[in-house]
Amino acid sequence: MHSLLHERGQNRLVETLGDLGINDIFVLDAFRRVPRHLFVDQAVADTAYQDVTLPLGYQQTLSQPSVVARMLELLRAGQSMQRVLEVGAGSGFQTALLSHLSEQVFAIERIAPLASDARKRMDQLEIENVVIRHGDGLLGWADFAPFDGIVLAACPEQVPPGLFDQLADGGRLIAPVGLGQHQQLILYTRTGESIDARPLDAAFFVPALAGLE
Repeated sequence: MHSLLHERGQNRLVETLGDLGINDIFVLDAFRRVPRHLFVDQAVADTAYQDVTLPLGYQQTLSQPSVVARMLELLRAGQSMQRVLEVGAGSGFQTALLSHLSEQVFAIERIAPLASDARKRMDQLEIENVVIRHGDGLLGWADFAPFDGIVLAACPEQVPPGLFDQLADGGRLIAPVGLGQHQQLILYTRTGESIDARPLDAAFFVPALAGLE
């Protein structure tokens, strides 16, 4: 019964995303395949399939599904991706979505317990094309660069130049950028040595912090 409720919630969420203009069938399918209620605290699991931001503890949040879906749709741009870097794995929900949209996902989380729990969830869901590391995501993961896509799940004042260096030619990086209330989602595309920045919607994410916890 419980799982049937979640399945209905999941289907409703996918319908909501479609109504909000998410057209990428691969992104919608990923939302259909990843059970969001497994990535939140049991106390708020009943609201897992509503289009709301949820607390993760450690002053972190699980972003609103419609915002995540839009970021992933822009990141994919209708193309398959070989390698993706995720900065800020959190509970692993977006990581799991990315596992269905890319050949390989390299995710970094600066808060050790979150990284550990996210790894356990990947094992639980038998997701095998994801590596999650406890580290400072703002430094990227040069060992596995270049990446076709880089997505930031927290907001830096500016995107660190080192992350652009790890972007493949033709690759896309999407991030909320700014301070406090003044955040904007920006899509960056690399063409040769140049980086094109396309400002999008206003955003509200937790700040991206350097260092480890």
